[in-house]
Amino acid sequence: MTMLDEREIAALQAWQGRSETFADCITAAPVRALSATLDRDDPLPEPGMPLPALWHWLYFLPHHRQSEIGPDGHARRGGFLPPVPLPRRMWAGGRLAWEAGNPLRVGDAVKRTSTIASVTHKAGRTGELVFVLVRHEVHNERGLALTEEHDIVYRAVAAPGEAAPPPTAAPKDATFSRDLLADDVLLFRYSALTFNGHRIHYDRRYVTEVEGYPGLIVHGPLIATLLVDLLRREKPEAVLARFEFRAVRPTFDIAPFRVHGRPEADGKTFRLWGEDADGWLTMQATATLA
Repeated sequence: MTMLDEREIAALQAWQGRSETFADCITAAPVRALSATLDRDDPLPEPGMPLPALWHWLYFLPHHRQSEIGPDGHARRGGFLPPVPLPRRMWAGGRLAWEAGNPLRVGDAVKRTSTIASVTHKAGRTGELVFVLVRHEVHNERGLALTEEHDIVYRAVAAPGEAAPPPTAAPKDATFSRDLLADDVLLFRYSALTFNGHRIHYDRRYVTEVEGYPGLIVHGPLIATLLVDLLRREKPEAVLARFEFRAVRPTFDIAPFRVHGRPEADGKTFRLWGEDADGWLTMQATATLA
């Protein structure tokens, strides 16, 4: 049964067109910290050093007061994002494009303008869903550096006995791969670096007893970052022009997982994907080199 009626959907869609702007500085400390978290042996960041792709997610972080936090660890709804009443909220995917010749660099003063582009309601076989599309534009002193479309999905908690959607088998044609273990420390460190209070990533009792998942959930943007990091390890000098990704299935901390990559025939496009311990596809992505 659909929970939201037309009036409620229209009220959520009234958020379309809202925008906000944040200013920040690409400081070195988060770069050092994420490098350590990803188990990289990078040189210390120096002013002017290009910021690796997706590492801008370490900046423009919302700093809500403790009294403004909701029961799931996120900020209470109804600020910049619409107050969607469905309890489960996840980062479903995104599309990013970097401006040629103007990378974000350590030391840059930066500004991000975010706009609610659309709010879409769907009711399918997996239940009721609300998709919120947020468009970001990131500028430095030299102009536009990055555009990003960020897909957020809200959904209801699965009913008792409700069958999960059928999984998709991960491709078996990878040419480079990496085995990973998302333990409590990795999830804690990434949550801390991104100031992400969402309890599904660190509160085992909450995630299992309230949201009904089997374990802590690996952050979608962390998996996307690990996919790009895999490509960096394979091609250290590569510069991304575009990247798009879509979360397919949650990854939990209860078992190891893998990230994979394969170049396309043009040599500039790479298919990247995540695979859980059971061989199911968890995330799929495409990276295009400059």
